[in-house]
Amino acid sequence: MKKILLIDDDESLRDSLAEMLTLCEFIPITAANGRSGIEKALLEIPDLILCDVIMPGIDGYGVLNILSRHPQTKLTPFIFLSGKNESEDLRKGMGMGADDYLIKPLKEIELLQTIDLRLKKSEELRKTFATPPNPTEEQQKPADPANTIDLKNRYKESYRYKKRHILYSVGQKPSTVFYVLSGKLKEYRLHEGKELITNIYGEGDFLGHRQILEQILYTENAQVIEEAELILIPKTDFLEILNHDTHTARQFLEIMSHELTRKEERLIKMAYDPLRKRIANGIIEVAEKFSNTRSGYSSIEISREDLAHIIGSAHESLIRMLKEFKADKLIDIQEGRIIILDEERLRNFPGSEIKMTEVTIQKNTDHPQP
Repeated sequence: MKKILLIDDDESLRDSLAEMLTLCEFIPITAANGRSGIEKALLEIPDLILCDVIMPGIDGYGVLNILSRHPQTKLTPFIFLSGKNESEDLRKGMGMGADDYLIKPLKEIELLQTIDLRLKKSEELRKTFATPPNPTEEQQKPADPANTIDLKNRYKESYRYKKRHILYSVGQKPSTVFYVLSGKLKEYRLHEGKELITNIYGEGDFLGHRQILEQILYTENAQVIEEAELILIPKTDFLEILNHDTHTARQFLEIMSHELTRKEERLIKMAYDPLRKRIANGIIEVAEKFSNTRSGYSSIEISREDLAHIIGSAHESLIRMLKEFKADKLIDIQEGRIIILDEERLRNFPGSEIKMTEVTIQKNTDHPQP
């Protein structure tokens, strides 16, 4: 029989839930506050924990934070119980690594279904960890970080985030790896009030993994730029999987290496390329990440402000250059979309610097210096 720890300061709720769990052939263990719940969790090692959020002393968030640090309880399914139906509280709980979040008053069937689901997922996860990898199969697997990591397949639940939602901010402690099912996101830094986008993410991308692997606080902000659907993978699960799955660990190292190389290339281009070349590179970069194919051409849909922040240019300069690109038939602009008409010229951009130099020389000829 499975042991379920119930931590709640409401005595009547504890008693009624304990009775229900007993009737359903679970072994209930009850605790009236966070401190007592932590002690019983470490003593009894339950199969699942139900925990109220708001309690005197150590609240539910504190209980989760402490138990997630102990090897014996860090993989134990953890379900928050709360009387507050606020999306901010839900996101905080899930972001800290909780497996689920139920709203009081509890519906018996919903609670039992959630318990059953979390126990089954926990059992599957433990079986995965208990199965040693086959060295022969490990060598045969391709080390391709794109589209081959099956970590996302172990977590079926997803969460939707609206445009402009801040996923995390500089200085926060990472607790979750995010997998993008759909939508667009950006990582950015602020310097003296100016924004610079350092990464853009779309369908099939992971984010938040680097800070967890490096054991550092977030050094960038992450924001949704187009309504996104994400899978949240708790930090403890992520690290445990990497510790037992060398193939997945190697793939994430390759992803990080690729991201570092791409960042270095962007910094070099921003430092040495002229503005026209930087804007051309920025359009290609966004197109490779988010392109749609319409009428035989690749098109991108991104705000001019965000595109300017990717390139590292003023908004006005970007608008002026986009008009020039349109006049040169490199791009077209329709209903806010940028349609790439000549990808090869944008990539290579021959003669752009010469063209600007010639204009400057002509001006100097027309207006000679005394």
